[in-house]
Amino acid sequence: MSESRLVVRLRRWYGGLPTILVDGALAVLVLLVQLWPLLSRANPYGGPWHWWGYTVVVTSAVPLVWRRRAPVLVLLAVCLPTGFYDLVDEVASQPIWYTTLVAVYTTAAYSSRWKRWIALAVTLGGGLLIVGSAESALRGTVQFVAAYAIGRAAAASRAHAAALEERALQLAREREIEAERAAERERARIARDMHDILAHAVSVMVVQAEAGPVAVTSNPARAVAAFDAIAGAGRDAMDQLRRLLNVLKEEEGPRGPQPTIDALPALADQIRGTGLHVTYSTTGSPRPLSPDTGVAAYRITQEALTNIVKHAGATRADIALTWQDHALMIDITDDGRGRDLALPSGGNGLIGIRERATACGGTAELGPRGDGPGFRVLVRLPSAAS
Repeated sequence: MSESRLVVRLRRWYGGLPTILVDGALAVLVLLVQLWPLLSRANPYGGPWHWWGYTVVVTSAVPLVWRRRAPVLVLLAVCLPTGFYDLVDEVASQPIWYTTLVAVYTTAAYSSRWKRWIALAVTLGGGLLIVGSAESALRGTVQFVAAYAIGRAAAASRAHAAALEERALQLAREREIEAERAAERERARIARDMHDILAHAVSVMVVQAEAGPVAVTSNPARAVAAFDAIAGAGRDAMDQLRRLLNVLKEEEGPRGPQPTIDALPALADQIRGTGLHVTYSTTGSPRPLSPDTGVAAYRITQEALTNIVKHAGATRADIALTWQDHALMIDITDDGRGRDLALPSGGNGLIGIRERATACGGTAELGPRGDGPGFRVLVRLPSAAS
C-alpha cells in the first residue's frame, strides 16, 4: 500500500470517529505533556511540588474535551487558570502552555470572525499584562499568532474541501439528471419507433384483409397477392420489432441495422401492394446523412404513408426526395378526401413526424395541399456536411 493511500485511509478513519472521543484523547495527551515538568523534575525547595501546579494543569486541560462545541468559552476557561499558575513558587516551570495553544487554534478554526478576533485580543492582551519579562511576552505572542494562523489555515482547507465536495455532488446530480433525460429520450424514441412499425404494419394488413374477401371470387390472383402482402407486412414488422427490442436486453445480441433512406423504394413497393398508386422520385446528388437522420427519413416517410392508407381514402401518393447543398427535402402528397370509416388513430402520427424532424435539427410542414384535394408532408432534414 502506498503512503498516499495509507494517509487517505487514516484520514477517513479519523474523520469517522466521534468528535468527543477525539477531543477527549487530545485533552488526555495535553494533560500528560503539561504534567511532565511536574513529574520529571525535582523540587529545588525539597519535597513534592505544590498542589497548586497540578490543579492548574488539570483544570486547564479538561475543558479541551468541549473545544469544538464552545471554542471561545473553552479558550477563556483554559487561559484563566494558566494565568495564575505562578502565584506560588513551588511549581515546575512550564516552557509552553499547550492547552492555551490548542484553545487558540480551535477558536481560530471554528469561531466566527468577530468572536475569534475579540477572544484573541482579550487573551493576548491579558497575557501581556501578567507576563514577567519582555522575552516571555515575545515568545508568547509568537506562539499565539502561530496557533491562530494554523487554525485559520485549517478552516480555509476545510472550506475548500467542502466546496470541492459540494461541487462534486452537484456534478453527480447533473450527471444523474442528464442520464435520466437521456433515458427518457431513448424511451420516447423507442415508443415512436414501435408506434410507426405497428401502425404501418397493422394499417397495411387491415386494408389488405378488407380487400381480400371481395377479391376471392372476382379476382383470385388479387386475393392471393393481398394475403401475401398481409404476411409480408407482418414479417417485416416482426423483424423491425425484434431489432428494436434487442436494444432493451441486458445481454445484447447481434443487432440488425434499422431501415434508413435506402429502404424507401422497398417501402413504396409495400404500399403499392395495398392498391394505392405510389410514385417515388429523387432529384439532386445524394449527400451523406447522419445515422439518426437516415432512420428519421425512413420513419417519417413510413408514418406519412401509414396516415394516407389509414385516413386519406386516396388513390395516389407521391414521394419526392430533393437533395440540396445542405439538406434533404422529403415531399409526400396524396389526393385523398378522407375515409368515411377511417381506421382508429393513435393520435401520434403527425406529432411523431414533427418530433423526429426536430430531433435531427430539421423542420416539418404539415397541412392540406394548396393545388387540390389531399394532404402534404414537407420535411427538411440537414445533411451531415451542413
